[in-house]
Amino acid sequence: MRKRDVEILSPAGSLESARAAVCAGADAIYTGGVKFGARAYADNPEEEELLRLIDYAHLHGRKIYMTVNTLLKQAELEELYGYLLPYYRQGIDAVIVQDIGVMQHIRRHFPGLPLHVSTQAAVTNALGAELYGRWGAERIVPARELSLAEIRDMKEKTGLEIECFVHGAMCYSYSGQCLLSSMIGGRSGNRGQCAQPCRLPYSVDGSRPKDILSLKDLCTIDLLPELLKAGIDSFKIEGRMKQPEYVYTVTSIYRKYADLYFERGGDGYKVSEEDRQSLLGAYQRRGYSDGYYRRQNGKEMVSLSRPRRKIEDNSEKNDRKEYKIKEKINGNLILSEGKRAKLGMEYRGKGKALYVEVFGDTVQSAVNAPLGKDRIERQMRKTGETQFELDRLDIETEGDIFLPMQSLNALRREGLRVLEEQIVSRHHRKRPQEPEDLKWPGDERKSGSRRKIQLSVQTKEQLREACCIARQGDKSIDTVYVDGRIAFDKDAMSTASELRSEQVEVFVAMPYIFRDRAIALYEASREKLLSGYDGVLIRNWESYGWLRKKRYDKPIVSDYNLYVFNKESRDFIIQAGIRDFTLSPELNFRELKDLGGGGILSVYGRQPVMITAGCIQKTEGGCKKEERVTWLTDRYKKRFPVKNYCGCCYNVMYNCTPLVLAGTGQEIEELAPSCIRLDFTTEGKEEMERALALYEREPVGGEEAGMPDMEYTRGHFRRGVK
Repeated sequence: MRKRDVEILSPAGSLESARAAVCAGADAIYTGGVKFGARAYADNPEEEELLRLIDYAHLHGRKIYMTVNTLLKQAELEELYGYLLPYYRQGIDAVIVQDIGVMQHIRRHFPGLPLHVSTQAAVTNALGAELYGRWGAERIVPARELSLAEIRDMKEKTGLEIECFVHGAMCYSYSGQCLLSSMIGGRSGNRGQCAQPCRLPYSVDGSRPKDILSLKDLCTIDLLPELLKAGIDSFKIEGRMKQPEYVYTVTSIYRKYADLYFERGGDGYKVSEEDRQSLLGAYQRRGYSDGYYRRQNGKEMVSLSRPRRKIEDNSEKNDRKEYKIKEKINGNLILSEGKRAKLGMEYRGKGKALYVEVFGDTVQSAVNAPLGKDRIERQMRKTGETQFELDRLDIETEGDIFLPMQSLNALRREGLRVLEEQIVSRHHRKRPQEPEDLKWPGDERKSGSRRKIQLSVQTKEQLREACCIARQGDKSIDTVYVDGRIAFDKDAMSTASELRSEQVEVFVAMPYIFRDRAIALYEASREKLLSGYDGVLIRNWESYGWLRKKRYDKPIVSDYNLYVFNKESRDFIIQAGIRDFTLSPELNFRELKDLGGGGILSVYGRQPVMITAGCIQKTEGGCKKEERVTWLTDRYKKRFPVKNYCGCCYNVMYNCTPLVLAGTGQEIEELAPSCIRLDFTTEGKEEMERALALYEREPVGGEEAGMPDMEYTRGHFRRGVK
């Protein structure tokens, strides 16, 4: 087979981990600074340390990628230029991003800086990847839930670089689609502060508590040939929170077997038992699986109980190792009596060779014993704590000469200094053009009628109740979103037609995850979508890409999943031709106000806290293809409903209590949203009527509306997330 390179990409939560990765053979390192990274609790390097780390990586011919893969609030976005500038100038090789607003901001203010789309963006197929490529991305880190076939298809259709996780911890939720830690504890995974509530025990429909949401770690060393054949360009190792010894062990083993595969053409590929045990023993959590690459989901991926022993990083048992690696260079020293000593140094490394010359003190005539070549060579090879060691050293002398040892030392140090400076400076960039005062064209955008109410429904019974409410003359109902599971049912379409006759717009709420099954469903229902509904609500960019390919010309509205955290992302949504967007449930009142008005504000409903490929029903008793609600109960007796969407094969876990923003009318007036929305999930007729009554007299929910006699939450409307 034709040889091609695959990048081994290793984590670096600290400078020592970066050194370990380089020594183990990593081609690239990913790390975060003190802000905006999805591992806020890693030992992230401060600015000066990270600048040194960038030079260190480049000195050894490696690349370094910086994580800016959280959602940025408006005030933070205004800090981003100054934060990234020193790293851009130092030569960071790429930035990993989640926030579409951040992506566009970097693209505009840091021209030429490669952009990698984080797994936090939950890209699930070529439809989404193509869009990100059009918007400036060079590389996609797809959702971890994809199969090898889906990854191969993405690579073949887009030609973009594909980076996939091959080892380490796995989230139960699609990354970027989890608000569980945020909603129950205020620590947001989208902000790098996940408290990992998925690792805790839950009771399923009243059964004995178990760790039903806790996945085993990922290990794909046996799948390496299949991963390479799928076209993956970069093997990513998870672990910015782990020790340098773990980074070294895991990196070195994946490096070894990638190299063996290419050397032997894949024939007889086999992992030795010694290497396997070393790899699995580097970190003991709850066991390992090979992830989603060959399966949709499954009980064998889940660690249902905690180990009796303490979770540990076994590499810590060993004595701490100091990780050092030196680059081989060649030298040429010329010492001629009466002339200045001249030292040439050559670095070949990766890429273009580099040669430098430096001059030292004047060479003297020997009074007693002349300076011998052996002594000169011993002295010149003392490269100490530098990043170099001399491979070949040619020494030319003329006559009986003498030069003090301190002069030789100074010449050697100067040569190494200049050589290092020249190597790293090749990666340095000039300061980009200063950005103009940050202005967003959407700041002048006016909101629509704030007295309009939207409803979203998930069952035919809820849809029928919405129709009854509209028929009773409540003209404040503006739009009804019908869940895609029922939207193309004959009865649902009939009810939708009745709603439209009452001057209510009816939209289809497309799936949270738009993979092959969802695409097939919508391909088959395309005519019904066009003829029976006024528009669509989308929850991912894949849906948007599919609609555009089908030349869909009706209104598109985005749900909160296309996160609008700042004005840059807000304006990008508008410029993409999306009529309106849903405001993020993780922003508080002040942060929502910073967006400048507009958008749909959800004021009632159980908010989704997890979108998962894993299926609770399948894990518990096998796949029955029966859509129903399963209830998870946590240690505080809070009950979370989980719906399995069998048609598209994913689960949605909803919050234990509904959001209720009734009584915040004055604040909502200040926000000036285009509409408010009530989201119905498990509610029956009476609960729908009770919820709607909170907003009837004053649709934005005035104090006089009263508060419900039920357990509810204000969400992040007042508290927000860090």
